[in-house]
Amino acid sequence: MNTGELQLQWKRIKEDKVLANRRKRTITKSRTLLFSVFKFIILLGISYIILGPIISIISNSFFSAQDVYNPAVFLFPFEPTLDNYKLSFLRLGYMSTLAWTILYVVLNTIIQLLITSMAGYGFARFDFPFKKLLFGCVIITIVIPTHTIMIPLYQHFRNFDIFGILQLTIGKKWNLLSGELPMYLMTLFGCGLRSGLYIYIFNQFFRGLPKEIEEAAFIDGAGMWYTYSRIMLVNAVPSLLTVTVFSLVWQYNDLFYVSLFSINSSHNLSLRLSTLQSTLQFLDKIKDPMLTQLNVYAGVVMVLIPILIIYLILQKYFMEGVERSGIVG
Repeated sequence: MNTGELQLQWKRIKEDKVLANRRKRTITKSRTLLFSVFKFIILLGISYIILGPIISIISNSFFSAQDVYNPAVFLFPFEPTLDNYKLSFLRLGYMSTLAWTILYVVLNTIIQLLITSMAGYGFARFDFPFKKLLFGCVIITIVIPTHTIMIPLYQHFRNFDIFGILQLTIGKKWNLLSGELPMYLMTLFGCGLRSGLYIYIFNQFFRGLPKEIEEAAFIDGAGMWYTYSRIMLVNAVPSLLTVTVFSLVWQYNDLFYVSLFSINSSHNLSLRLSTLQSTLQFLDKIKDPMLTQLNVYAGVVMVLIPILIIYLILQKYFMEGVERSGIVG
């Protein structure tokens, strides 16, 4: 075989390799494209499932009476109106009820941050009798549905007494229902709404911090309270932000405890919203359930707006806190 034939054969081998590489790249690009399309379809479907009801509620809140019974209307009303918002704003007593709700939620959140961070720090750093048993009880409060303890909670605060002392001294027990006091007491003693989860979050975060920080503080003469409040809490800002957002959202949306303890509906926006339809039927004589539902949709949008604003403001810090607080660890 001469030199020309060898060069020709070598050229053909190189061309075959180039074609093979092109086929591989084409197949890889096709697979990547198909996978991207598949991911897009899945994400689009999930987004529709999550956002579909919200979009429908927002759209229906602008419907007029004519749009409700017009079969050609879908999502976009032909005769949009703000009357639903005006009436819902009035019947919800929106501004005063929102102010009371924010006060209630903020107070509970502050108490939860203080109590659960202290409990989480204690479990993470100190050894004491029955530590594992008590932490197991904390986990149980996360697992057990609140509905299973609904009756004991109601009876406890309906006939509130401290080891029978009230019965012996004043001759009767206290009825703490019809107010926010039961929730404040539960939160203060670390068994409020989702307090077990918050204790777990703080425990995981404090366990991840190096002990050298505290040892250096103790060497400098700092006490336990100073070390906790001025050093450890400063380093626990991601967990504090995470728990703050969770607590604000869950306290704001809570309907179970406010209904169980018969909290005044004029002090809670979610409870006021749950009775809006019957209020409209009684006070405004709107007997058509389709029309009252439009006002309820408008009320839902107004209730969602404050908590969405809070989330949008704290979103960046919330995501950082979730990553660093041990929730996914």
